[in-house]
Amino acid sequence: MESEKKAHRVVVLALTGLLPFELGIPHRIFGRAKDPAGRPLYEILTCGLAPGPVRTDADFAIHVEHGPELLATADTVVVPASYELGPVHEEGRLTDQLAAALAHIRPGTRLVSICTGGYVLAAAGYLDGRPATTHWASAEHFQRLFPAVRVDPDVLYTDDGDVLTSAGVAAGVDLCLHIVRRDHGAAVANEVARRTVVPPHREGGQAQFIARPMPEPQLATTTAARAWVLDRLHEPLRLTDLARQEAMSVRTFTRRFREESGVSPGQWIVGRRVERARQLLEQTELPMEQVARDSGFGTAQSLRKHVQTALGVSPTAYRRTFRAAGGTGNLPSPDGPSVIAGPAH
Repeated sequence: MESEKKAHRVVVLALTGLLPFELGIPHRIFGRAKDPAGRPLYEILTCGLAPGPVRTDADFAIHVEHGPELLATADTVVVPASYELGPVHEEGRLTDQLAAALAHIRPGTRLVSICTGGYVLAAAGYLDGRPATTHWASAEHFQRLFPAVRVDPDVLYTDDGDVLTSAGVAAGVDLCLHIVRRDHGAAVANEVARRTVVPPHREGGQAQFIARPMPEPQLATTTAARAWVLDRLHEPLRLTDLARQEAMSVRTFTRRFREESGVSPGQWIVGRRVERARQLLEQTELPMEQVARDSGFGTAQSLRKHVQTALGVSPTAYRRTFRAAGGTGNLPSPDGPSVIAGPAH
């Protein structure tokens, strides 16, 4: 009998002054990922610079059972945000204790930061010459402190293969879902999103700061148009049709859509069609022409162009890689070693 595949171990590094919400994101997202038999795909553990209580930015501390030696066992290390990074944040250098802890990390371990956790990765030199992001309010300071890092302040998250960074709070959820999708495919990630009651996919290149994050109650939104589109991805979609769903002019609809979503209607539709194509490639044996039609790209040539742009591989290669991996692990990283998508224009 074939031995059961070992779950991918995620170790979360809890630092003094951490934000409890962000500490919980990896546990919540990775902990919900299951294989078809219901077995966990990830094992999530937490460590500190020493076992014992770790102060948070709230009125309580958390108790961490493991010390930094646990980092040596990790397949992925996640560093959430902390408000008390001391010389890491002020001078761009690690403390001796933190440097000793990070020294436990094995070469080839995947590294992930949430919000200002990126300061730790940068101070350790992991981000030199790489794309990275952090909370938009810290981006300018981050770039001054770490000039060797290619900071993009406008994106939700970046994926450089074995090093991934995110902006603040909700972007950490987006990044962890992206990792699940990269590791195990869209179906698993979408199920995690459903169970967590969050959007299944926000592109990494979506703008962090949206002029109107929550539409004013008295103003019409574009929610109905987006729902209308999702039922018709396989059909030709015109901007006038979308605007008509909200009884708006095309100009007003386009402006309102970008304010609410951070991207243009066209960019959003292409993203949803790529996601639909990805699901069909993973879950069906449909020929490419049919996948193209069902996802709204029309032709196999158009499908290839958009999937290659979004995922960094052809539809055929994506399907082959996914099947070879048994639907779990080793899926191609979208866009290869780069930011997931360019910022919306």
